[in-house]
Parts: sequence; structure tokens; C-alpha cells
Amino acid sequence: MSARKNMGRASPVLLVLLGFGSFVATYNLLTLVMNKKVTDSTEKWNDPVTSMPDETKFVKGAKFHVALTATDAPYSKWQCRIMYYWYKKMKDMPGSDMGGFTRVLHSGKHDNLMDEIPTIIVDPLPEGLDRVSCLECMSFFLKELKFCNARPWAFVQWLEKATIEEEYILMAEPDHIFVNPLPNLAHGDHPAAFPFFYIKPTEHEKIVRKYFPEEKGPVTNIDPIGNSPVIIKKSTLEKIAPTWMNVSLQMKDDPETDKAFGWVLEMYGYAVASALHGVRHILRKDFMLQPPWDLEIGKKFIIHYTYGCDYNMKGELTYGKIGEWRFDKRSHLRGPPPKNISLPPPGVPESVVRLVKAVNEATANIPNWDTEDSS
Repeated sequence: MSARKNMGRASPVLLVLLGFGSFVATYNLLTLVMNKKVTDSTEKWNDPVTSMPDETKFVKGAKFHVALTATDAPYSKWQCRIMYYWYKKMKDMPGSDMGGFTRVLHSGKHDNLMDEIPTIIVDPLPEGLDRVSCLECMSFFLKELKFCNARPWAFVQWLEKATIEEEYILMAEPDHIFVNPLPNLAHGDHPAAFPFFYIKPTEHEKIVRKYFPEEKGPVTNIDPIGNSPVIIKKSTLEKIAPTWMNVSLQMKDDPETDKAFGWVLEMYGYAVASALHGVRHILRKDFMLQPPWDLEIGKKFIIHYTYGCDYNMKGELTYGKIGEWRFDKRSHLRGPPPKNISLPPPGVPESVVRLVKAVNEATANIPNWDTEDSS
């Protein structure tokens, strides 16, 4: 845990490791996306609701609480500030069912955003459960420090100690930007989730069966999702969260599972835990878009800027090669990006342009952006 606490004062060796971790993460993401482009050519993605249980009950207007898990690392903090800015802007717009907001800070101590963003502090993982290799630490940091056990452990604690007025909860991440007012996409007891093309339980049936026995039903009962974005009933999440934590721990302890799932292990942990409780999600691919691969905003609700955006000056995507113009959150590991980032060249998709404009608007309006103490 000490590496995380001292991230603001990184040594040259650590920065080299971070750079290498960034390369690995980008390569892995690029490989997944290129595979998705081949897969999508054989699938139909016309209806935004790709799956809805037959017995779904439609309930309109139920408010949901936005829960954002985060750490006190500079990289996490600047993303949280932008995310909270857009939450406040979209919260009361027509069509929004957003309620309150909580940053669930799992560093175990106060930081300098406590007065800016509603925050509740929870403990980090107990010593010994936060074990990762050096390279895993880098990838973990680059994914908002979203190690497989940290997130479910944070939710378990938050649900036990917080008073949450809303019936539903949106589990969100720092690199989410609201681009349209978000209604409650859940219906009755059925949560709503974004389907990830790289979460494929049926292709890992041998491994999945270690945690989801045959008596629980077919592997197709496991939804192709992670835990975010998900809108879910608070009472349902209270049942799932401890199982999610335990399953993730078991997966991490098993070398075969750990190797197969890698940085998406925690996502499989949530998907399996939900299925163990008999919970099926409404799959909404309009829940979120991910530039540069998703080209248009349309009626989607959240930008997830996990991928780097690299283009030449002709507006052509350079596919994993650093572009003449680029925006990549991993370029700002030690502190926030500058104000007024240059807009991309003509020909770049609307989604990328909107992302940069959203970041620029937030940084122009958030107080003390340039002088924020990231220690």
C-alpha cells in the first residue's frame, strides 16, 4: 500500500514502471477492441436493450444514488473532480433520475477533496489481501486502482456504514462523464448494466464452474458485465456485495483464474456473484460509449474515457501509435491535465470532440484547478 500512498512523489524507476504499465494496458485494450471490431461485424447491435428478463416490471422516476469509488492518488482525484462537475450539471435536468452523490474513498484517510465532493472514507484492504506483483500494481493504478478486491470491499463497508435515502444505486467510476441526463434504467428488481464485449463467461466455462456450480444453472445465466456502470436496488447490492468480494478473493487466489481473467477479474467476480444470487441484468449498450471506438454520442448517457485517443492531423486514428494529436488520461498520472486542451483536428469523431470539450468545460469552471494540491 505504501506505493499508492507515495504516488505523488514517484521515483524515476517508478515512473519508468508506470510508463511500461501504461504501454501494457494500452496494448491489452487495443487487442480487445480490435477483436471487438471483428466480432461486431457478425452481430446485430440495433436495439439499445440487448437483453431484458421477461418478468421485468417498469418503474419510472425512482431516484438513484451515485456511488463513485476512488483513491487519494492524483490520477484518481482529477478524474473525480471532472466526474462530479458533470454530475452536478446533469442532476436536475429533465429526464434525470439522479439523487445524491458519494465518493467512496478507500484510502482510509482524509484528502483535500473532502470539502469539494461528498465523501465517505472506508478502509483499504487488510494487509496481505492487497497483494499484487509490481506490474500488476502499475496496471491496477492505471485502472483507477481498481484491484479485484478493493472495489467490492469498499462497497461492503459503505453499505454498512452509510445512510442512503435512495432505493437505487449507480455504481460509477472516476473516468465517467455524463453527457445526457441519466434516467433510472433499472426496472423493479432487475438492475441495468452495460454489456462488455470482452466479458465472455461461456468461453471460460471450465474456470467459471469453479465458482458457479452446475446446480446454479447454465453459464449463460452469468451476464457479460462488470459492476460499473450498473444501476441496482440498494437491497439487492447489499446481498451481492459480500459475495462479490469473496468470489473475487477466491479468483485471485487461483492461478488459473488469475491468469485467464487478468485485469478484468473483478468484473467477472461481480458477474458471477450476481448470478449466484439469481440476479439478471437488463443489458443496455446505450448506457455508455467509449471513444475513440464509439463514434457518436446520440442518446447514450456516459462517456467512459478509458482508451487513449491518438490521431494524425488528417483526423485518422493511429491505432495504438502515439498520434500528432492525442488525449489519453494516462498522460496525466501525477496530476491534472491543463486547462483548454487543444481540440482534435477536423475529421475526428464527434465522441472524441465532445470528450475534450467536456474536460475543458469542467477544468475551466472547477475552482483552483491549476493549483490543486495533488499530494
